[in-house]
Amino acid sequence: MKIWQGWRGARAELDELVGEAPGYGRPLLFPDRHPYAGGPGHCAARLEDTDGFEVELVVRQVSGRSAPGA
Repeated sequence: MKIWQGWRGARAELDELVGEAPGYGRPLLFPDRHPYAGGPGHCAARLEDTDGFEVELVVRQVSGRSAPGA
């Protein structure tokens, strides 16, 4: 598996990127659990391209707390 995790934007920015991503060939993984597929307190989106490369975009703050590594 190839994955890159990063980006510390705001939730509104995440929603915008997720909305645009399919137009660039990067659908959302785990849409039924988005944006908390990583569990409570981990607000993120995981996208995948046609080569199987995954990108996880992590929101910088969740419920007033900093996300891990923020």
